[in-house]
Formats: sequence, structure tokens, C-alpha cells
Amino acid sequence: MELLTAENLIAFLTLLALEIVLGIDNVIFISILSDKLPASQRMLGQRLGIGLAVVGRILLLVAITWVQSLENTQVMTLFGNAISGKGLVLLLGGLFLIGKSTYEIHEKLEVEEYDKHGVGKAAMTLTAMVAQVLVIDLVFSLDSVITAVGISNVMAVMVTAILIAAGIMVIFASRVSDFVNRHPTVKMLALSFLILIGVLLVAEGWNAEAAHALRLKNYIYFAMAFSFLIEMLNLQLRRARQPVQLHNSPHLPDVKRKT
Repeated sequence: MELLTAENLIAFLTLLALEIVLGIDNVIFISILSDKLPASQRMLGQRLGIGLAVVGRILLLVAITWVQSLENTQVMTLFGNAISGKGLVLLLGGLFLIGKSTYEIHEKLEVEEYDKHGVGKAAMTLTAMVAQVLVIDLVFSLDSVITAVGISNVMAVMVTAILIAAGIMVIFASRVSDFVNRHPTVKMLALSFLILIGVLLVAEGWNAEAAHALRLKNYIYFAMAFSFLIEMLNLQLRRARQPVQLHNSPHLPDVKRKT
């Protein structure tokens, strides 16, 4: 089978763009978790998280027949609604993401008060971080692989797109992490995004057809993009604003008053 065709090239570029977009959610989650590791382990935690995501995607591609069977296999009925294997994974993953993000928001807003009084919290261990990343990687990988198969059935095209997207994730993961950690409002926004994604996963797990008919994914990603744009504008305004200068301060240079 010839690989270098226009059809495969279009499929590759489309899939690469989608993998990068889907990978952003994963990078944000990994960045927030890795920030809780000791400083010496943060880079390792980020690379392990992204590496596990890539390995998970490739393994699911190899087992694509099993993945496709998850969509058609009913595993339980909940409140009169039939839940497939894929739906159950999305439901549990979405609930986990909502719960974890809500906990992180609570910790950032409430628990940090204890640190100010000398009651510090223990750093997360690398094992605990990897365990949580594995859970969410499974959910994101499942969604990513099903998307990939919908675009191209050529294994070489899918694996190449996933590997290149992973390389881009590795390059920008530390930058994303540093940027989020430097700006507390961005971190709160990122956690809010993860809650929205969790809600979307729960909706798709409960009734995928209804979620797709309502185009929930389009609305949620538009809301996220709009909120991110507003936050970037706010950051630019805060940078442009002059800091407050104290009169007769020995530590600050004199500032001439504008007439």
C-alpha cells in the first residue's frame, strides 16, 4: 500500500492538528499535577506523563478491534439508560476529572492559608502522580484513538501523527507549566477548563448521540477559547499598568510627575 498519497497527507495533517488540540488538555492536567512534585522530579514527572499518554495511544491503536467493540458492547443499564464500555470509561473518567479539578481549586484557594502560618502540606510523590495521570490518560487516549481511526485507517499515518504531537507536547510541557504557575488566575482558568472537559466526558459517556447532536464539544471548546483570549488580554493590561510608587521611598527611584 502506497503511503505517500494526497489522501494520506491530508489525513495526517488533520490528525496531527487534532492530536495537538486533544493533547493540550492532557498537558494542562500533567502540568498541574507535576507542580506538586518536588522540584527535582517535576521534569521527570512531565515526561513520564506524556510518555504514558503516547504509549497508551499506540497500544490502543494496536488493539483497535477491542476499542471499537467497546462502543458496541453494553455493560450496564443505569436509570434506564444503556451504557457501553466506552461510555463507562468516559463517565468514570469525567467524574474523576471533575472531582480532581474541584479538589485542586479548593486546595489553591483554601489550603494555602495554612501554609502562610507554617503548616505546609506534603509534596505529591511521583508514584501518586503517575497513578493519577494513568487514569486520565486512558480516557484521553480512548477519545484520541477513536478520533484517529475516524480520520485514517492507515496505522503508519496514525502512529506518526501521534508521535509528532507527543514531541510537540514534550517541547511545550515545561513552558505551559511555568506559564500556568506564574499566573494564578490562569491556573484557576485551566482547572475550570478541566471541569468543563469532565462535564463533556460525562455527557458523552451517558448519551453520546445526544451530546453530538447538541454539539456540546463545539460550544465548550469555543467557551474555553473565548475565556483564554479574555485572560490573555487581562494579562497584557496588567503588564502595561504602572506599579504603585510610594513617595519618599529610599528603595525606589524618583518618578517625575506628568504635567
